[in-house]
Amino acid sequence: MSLTGLTYDRSAHDAVDLIRAKRDHRRLSQDQIQWMIGAYTDGYVGDEQMSALAMAILLNGMTREEIGYWTAAMISSGERMDFSSLRTPDGARRLTADKHSTGGVGDKITLPLAPLVASFGVPVPQLSGRGLGHTGGTLDKLESIKGWQADLSNEALLRQLDEVNAVICAAGPGLAPADKKLYALRDVTGTVEAIPLIASSIMSKKIAEGTDALVLDVKAGSGAFMKSRADALELARTMVALGTDAGVNTTALLTDMDTPLGLTAGNAIEVEESVEVLGGGGPADVVELTVALAKEMLAAVGITGVDPAENLRNGKAMDSWRRMIAAQSGDPDAPLPQARHSHTVNAGVSGTMTRMDAMAVGQAAWRLGAGRARKQDAVQAGAGVRIHAKPGDPLVAGQPLFTLLTDDEHRIERALHALESAVDVDLEAGLYERPDLVFDRISAADLTD
Repeated sequence: MSLTGLTYDRSAHDAVDLIRAKRDHRRLSQDQIQWMIGAYTDGYVGDEQMSALAMAILLNGMTREEIGYWTAAMISSGERMDFSSLRTPDGARRLTADKHSTGGVGDKITLPLAPLVASFGVPVPQLSGRGLGHTGGTLDKLESIKGWQADLSNEALLRQLDEVNAVICAAGPGLAPADKKLYALRDVTGTVEAIPLIASSIMSKKIAEGTDALVLDVKAGSGAFMKSRADALELARTMVALGTDAGVNTTALLTDMDTPLGLTAGNAIEVEESVEVLGGGGPADVVELTVALAKEMLAAVGITGVDPAENLRNGKAMDSWRRMIAAQSGDPDAPLPQARHSHTVNAGVSGTMTRMDAMAVGQAAWRLGAGRARKQDAVQAGAGVRIHAKPGDPLVAGQPLFTLLTDDEHRIERALHALESAVDVDLEAGLYERPDLVFDRISAADLTD
């Protein structure tokens, strides 16, 4: 008997044996892994035993095969969505495409990307989450739009995909429930950084979602979850392997997150910037990454030889955005919330900006009220940081660098502390070379193991 979608025999294995096996660098079998996930989700295996196994995995790793078994077990703990009923007028199946970002500062890319890809007739089922800590949440941003609803039934989601091509909504509780329990445990046991568990956590939900193609935006840098490019590459390869093995056409772009994306970090202000991109404007880096990911998503479902940027310029992406927002009860014409208080941070010296620390900007936005420390915390729709200059830009002493926005004036001082060492300035008029925004790409063809 099982409370999850997994079936297992309680007497088939012993948790201590599995912990010892992984502690001693031995591989776990599919049956052992399925038993452990099912028994833990049901409560038969306790938190202390799963914590020990998670730590052993963090220290000793898992093979590609083991990670696949672990991911499959988490998928099997819940429901799987099915978009095969989406058809063209002549009855051909319509392939869906999705994107997942590992998170960063100013990362509003989902907002313009989903309607952009949808404007080419591709259904985009974008199941998104809320922010925690310095990284923003897509749902938090969209909830700053008057009337917009994050929660949809599976039937409503499918109907919107069929009629509008794009949906951004909350994942239902039925997708990979084992992952929800394990994620909470990892968060309090120092095992969040285990790459096999990060990869299986992300991919179990994306595979259960049922998309045909998936493009991953794996970020590296100060504002990313993975600080080093080597770790980001390992995570990207692991996730592409999981998707490929599960029959999902999966690719990954590795992107820089040492500097915030765009000129805003917050909720309503990131929506505002996304609408600028959809209207053919917006910051160059946001446009560049949106278009790069759109090309990958379109190619993954067989659409090549097109320039996604054209649909930003001709209004088709904006039309998709307006239909998507309205379909979820939002008013795309309603004014966005504005913070009650603002404070400007000015440049102290003249020169060329050579660094802006994404983590510092993300922490400032968080402290201003744009983020949350606990999942149950509320966020301020209007809070955040406007950025007035980026690395490579010339500065004149006294010109604005940041505008801090918040509804609670007492939050400004703590945000200022976060920004104390956020910027480096070269006093000489030297040349600045911007790093590549997209620095690598991983597909199934790049996997050797």
